[in-house]
Amino acid sequence: MDFSVHERSSNGGSVPDGLTVDVTDSVCRMRGTDHGPPRCAALVGTLGIRVECAIYEWRPSPCREFAVGSDACQWARRRHGYPVLD
Repeated sequence: MDFSVHERSSNGGSVPDGLTVDVTDSVCRMRGTDHGPPRCAALVGTLGIRVECAIYEWRPSPCREFAVGSDACQWARRRHGYPVLD
């Protein structure tokens, strides 16, 4: 889940710095997604029951393609063995 360091709050973006780790000088990623099994540090709850993003309003650009019920969301749910949403 890589994105530009310019999305960090310290660089004028909205993603809290403490939830990111450096990949390169210009790229960072959400803490917890840099190892397996990946689990974003901003994800709260229990998979398969109820989960939500603790920083939904401030999430980085790659996360925005996973709006609830979107094609990307449904694909990810199928990939992890969860039923698609209606």
